[in-house]
Order: sequence, then C-alpha cells, then structure tokens
Amino acid sequence: MKITETAISDVLILEPQVFGDERGFFFESFNQRVFVDKTGLNHTFVQDNHSRSRQNILRGLHYQIQQPQGKLVRVISGEVYDVAVDIRRHSPSFGQWVAAVLTAENKQQIWVPPGFAHGFYVLSETADVLYKTTEYYAPEHERSIMWNDADLAIAWPLVAATPILSTKDRNAVPFKMAEVFES
Repeated sequence: MKITETAISDVLILEPQVFGDERGFFFESFNQRVFVDKTGLNHTFVQDNHSRSRQNILRGLHYQIQQPQGKLVRVISGEVYDVAVDIRRHSPSFGQWVAAVLTAENKQQIWVPPGFAHGFYVLSETADVLYKTTEYYAPEHERSIMWNDADLAIAWPLVAATPILSTKDRNAVPFKMAEVFES
C-alpha cells in the first residue's frame, strides 16, 4: 500500500497494491495490520456504509459534533470528487480543505480523520461509494455545513450550474455558524 499525504497532513490518500492479469484484478481493500503499519493510525472501524448516487448529486459537508467519525472512503463504481474540511478550531489547518478524485479505476481511498467535515460530488453517470467509519452513525449529533460556503471556497468541479442536494444539505449552515471541534 502506498500512502500519500495531502496539503493537510492528517488527510491521507491510500493506494492499494493491485495484482492484475488477463482474468481481472485482486487487491486488499483493507487490512488492519497494514493500515496501522503504513499510517501509524490505530483506529477501530465499527461500521461500513454504501451509497449510490447519480451524476450531479452532492452529499455533504457532513460531520458528527459528538461521536466524530473517521472515514476511510473509496469508490467501487464511477467517479467522485471527495472533500475533507478541517473543523478542529485549534488546528493549524482549521477551515482548510483538500480534495481527491476517487474512481473505481484508480482504486484510491481517502482517510478523513475525526474532526473533519466530509462530502463528495458525483462526476460520473452514477457512483457507488463505500466507507468505513470509526464511530457509529448518530443522527442526533449530525451536522451539515453549506457546500458552497464562501469562506471555505471549495472548488467543486460541477457538471451543472447547481448540484442536486438533500433537504438536510439545502438547510446546512455557513461555516462561520457551524459547531466545530474545540480540541
């Protein structure tokens, strides 16, 4: 597994070793021992999630103010623009974001640590996104920051003028009004 740091060093891109031939390919999408060895992170993953979305769907920017989730995200079909925003008030990268294009073909994964808001935008006709989380989903603690917040200025590669949003995401708060992590 190859690990690449992003502009925010806590957010990592993981690239598995892929073994392929005329029959297809094989790779380990997750191995706890290798994850700990290569990243130095020793998280326990408690939940696996799978979402399917069509083109121009934007999900996020989501986080849980209590029971913050670390997420290990990958795409098994299609292509997404995946974004992580540091919302840890005392972090040197507070309010900064990084993004990666995750595709079924590149097989890359992004590690989004606890204390980050997360979202993705679907670039392909459809996309299936799988992600492991370090905490259970707790809807009472879930929050959402506006995807197009001017202070964050995320450069979403939109394929249409306006993305398709859920009601929750249409009602998201600006970054300046968001509850953030104090530690």
